[in-house]
Amino acid sequence: MFSSLSNFQVSSFDQPPLFTNPSIELFPSDSNANTFDELHDAFQHSPSNSIEDVLPAGNVLDNAESSSLTSSISPIGSNPVDLKPENEILNPPSSHPTQQAMQDELQALDKTYTWDLVDLHVGKPLVGCKWVYKIKTQSNGSVKRYKARLVAKGFTQEYGIDYDKTFAPVARPTSIHSLIAIATTKRWKLFQMDVKNAFLNGDLAEEVYMKPPPRLEHPPNKVCRLKRALYGLKQAPRVWFAKFSTTISEFGIVSSPYDTALFLCKTDHGMVLLLLYVDDISGIHDFKQFLSHKFEMKDLSVLSYFLGLKVTSSDDGYLLSQTKYASDLISKAGVTNSKTASTPFEPNVQLTSMDGSPLIDPTRNRRLVRSLIYLTTTRPDIAYAVHVVSQFMVTPCSTHYATVFHIIRYIKGTMFNGLHFSAHSSLKLRVYSDADWAGDSNDRKSITRYCFFLGDSLISWRSKKQTVPSCSSIEVEYRALGDTTSELLNLRWLLEDMVVS
Repeated sequence: MFSSLSNFQVSSFDQPPLFTNPSIELFPSDSNANTFDELHDAFQHSPSNSIEDVLPAGNVLDNAESSSLTSSISPIGSNPVDLKPENEILNPPSSHPTQQAMQDELQALDKTYTWDLVDLHVGKPLVGCKWVYKIKTQSNGSVKRYKARLVAKGFTQEYGIDYDKTFAPVARPTSIHSLIAIATTKRWKLFQMDVKNAFLNGDLAEEVYMKPPPRLEHPPNKVCRLKRALYGLKQAPRVWFAKFSTTISEFGIVSSPYDTALFLCKTDHGMVLLLLYVDDISGIHDFKQFLSHKFEMKDLSVLSYFLGLKVTSSDDGYLLSQTKYASDLISKAGVTNSKTASTPFEPNVQLTSMDGSPLIDPTRNRRLVRSLIYLTTTRPDIAYAVHVVSQFMVTPCSTHYATVFHIIRYIKGTMFNGLHFSAHSSLKLRVYSDADWAGDSNDRKSITRYCFFLGDSLISWRSKKQTVPSCSSIEVEYRALGDTTSELLNLRWLLEDMVVS
């Protein structure tokens, strides 16, 4: 039988509470127990409700931890504000938002019968767990809610014993762009819903044992045998996707063979297009009711902000941007007061692997480049520049580091740029392809570039080095044409699934 978590008691913490933003440190190292309340009041009464207006930027980048909610991606800035680990949090009062967030999480674990308390069998591996805390914010930076999540330490799992397959599909950026472009032209409404504690709906097939949650009293000599796919487990995203796919098939919705995270349902009344990204979905009224019956849902109404992407609607169409994400990145890099750059890349500059002196610690450079890669979701203008600096992530030098900062200074001057999806456009697919010949001075390989437009809306683009050197420019062009044709066929079939001929 499942032992109710409501019987567990929160024990005392021994460190002061520390909240962090991916780009700034919200507390100095010598903060006291009242610092959070003072900051919270200042934050809520700030004229712009902007974190940056309360405290100056600090270097928290080296201490940032990636979220363990999914093993596929963890873009910096997708979860705007993070609390530091549990060992840096003091015992808060009962009215403290962190305390309430923990109780909400425990209730969710209790409701879904996440584990049974059992005796540990001899020879069975034991997985650890920890609390992760976050402040969820709106697209303008204001506080939305406080969140605490109990996550398993998936890195302690043993392959073949605690888990087997881990792959779980996520929506391609091209599918997101295509869906918004089609919805804009056809005047469809876009809705967003969130599955509360999504992974806890997945049934765990493997026999996994976990240490009881820290900071909670529990019977001695007992461990948790997991029944649900707790966040942090390596197989959790895959288990949740399988559960969701099976459930919505009852509604007659099937997965597209060209993007497994895109689900479709054609009815006499119209069509449902659903895009799944971990636990965010877009759909219509009847299907929303169906999902609310099957899962505990949160209706977020009309699509406006998801995964760090801000969706602004008007009579002219939709604008997809990452202004908040870009602002966090600028603060993180410490270029808030720096001059802007007019271009994403210095003209006539050829970077080589031996430019400058090697960085003593390349971690900061790598994290900034990873952040830039995610920013290309709505910023094709920086695709080539990011493509270049991402080639030197293993052993970056000072020149590569300076180039990264040049890109960020360009972003500072174009922070409000994004993708515009016109409501007055056709749905005709157009494609442009090009390539240079031996453009990379390091290995003389060529670079393929292409972009796809659905009407006037840009939905797919690429700037990628070819895998082998070419003997002539015509060979380069044919290789680029082959890559472009592959993407063209995939897009054509995907759009046909979306009823675009």
